[in-house]
Amino acid sequence: MRRAAVSIPANIAEGAGRRNAGDFSRFVRIALGSMFELDTLLEVATQLEYVKADAARQLRERVGRLMRGANGLIRYQDIKRRQTTIH
Repeated sequence: MRRAAVSIPANIAEGAGRRNAGDFSRFVRIALGSMFELDTLLEVATQLEYVKADAARQLRERVGRLMRGANGLIRYQDIKRRQTTIH
């Protein structure tokens, strides 16, 4: 869970350091994959009773907000890239 959680901002930071929007979107998608992984691991940890259900629910809500933000950022970058290639 720690590895997945740490890879989220690391991939976003790496993508932000790239020179083009396509690379940035690709790294945000990788970060999104880590968010899905973290969400799944929280569910497994709950089922195995490693984490209390209420704590896991709160964490999964936060991960869900991050996912929505990442999806919005990907959509924005994709629209921006399409507009650039049209002109």
